[in-house]
Amino acid sequence: MAKSRNNLLGVGGQRKKLSRADQHGTGLTRASGQQSADDRKQELLRKMRERTQGKQDGQQS
Repeated sequence: MAKSRNNLLGVGGQRKKLSRADQHGTGLTRASGQQSADDRKQELLRKMRERTQGKQDGQQS
């Protein structure tokens, strides 16, 4: 009877440690970092489409 079955301490995983800036809502957030990654992906896709269009136009001429 030494162990308590109602003790749920530590159940549910660990939480990410937040910096003081993140706790107060200032500084770089994950959402804004993700947005810049999305922008880079869109730029890369645009460049790839331009390359494929250039190759297709060169083959048709």
